[in-house]
Amino acid sequence: MAPITVALTRLLAGIPVPDTQMINGSIALARASLPDEGFNHVMRAWLNGQAIINRLPAANRSIIDEEAFGVAAILHDLGWSPDPEYISQDKRFEVDGAIAARAWIQEHGRANEWPVARQQLVWDSIAIHTTADISRYAAPVVSIVSAGTFTEILGPTPAKVFFGDMITVTQNEWQGIVDEFPRPNYKEYHKDVLSNICRVKPQTTYENGLAGWGEKYVANYTRIGHRFIDFFEANTP
Repeated sequence: MAPITVALTRLLAGIPVPDTQMINGSIALARASLPDEGFNHVMRAWLNGQAIINRLPAANRSIIDEEAFGVAAILHDLGWSPDPEYISQDKRFEVDGAIAARAWIQEHGRANEWPVARQQLVWDSIAIHTTADISRYAAPVVSIVSAGTFTEILGPTPAKVFFGDMITVTQNEWQGIVDEFPRPNYKEYHKDVLSNICRVKPQTTYENGLAGWGEKYVANYTRIGHRFIDFFEANTP
């Protein structure tokens, strides 16, 4: 599938970004579906990722679908929404978000502009955005959704631990994004969201990074007996 080329016709927090109907619709959906802390987080993740894209050599950048990237980055945490329309009881929050984003694309995107492969690119980007040791080796849109999210959460220098030289966002750019979309209580918000997922659907957290929040902040949470190694040792002949 050839990438969709879009012009950077809007400036947000000093970052040139695409200005398309689908990106603007994604922003509206995120705003309606998330509290201030969550909305500002996804906007910061998008802008940090777009800053990475903007610095790529022309040949590398030409293969990136920047509209699909924007939609995926902005909708990557629909699985954190308090809206029960987006939340399952049996799936990881990343999968909930990926499913919700794809459903929204199918409802609002033009079929000829959003073939299955393009929808899948958004789905994949959201589904593995927390798994840096996989996403960093994936297709560029997928890896940059993840890299932008890690950069937004940790800052540019710590994010390089996970993504190396892919992180080209400067500290001044990062701070400019924060000034536009503030994060005064983000650390506490992040902790509360992930701890609550561990509390209400722990079975979706035992084999991924959320388990750390469950073990530290949720009473009686334990991975023991729920890990794949436990299943393997109990069932493998």
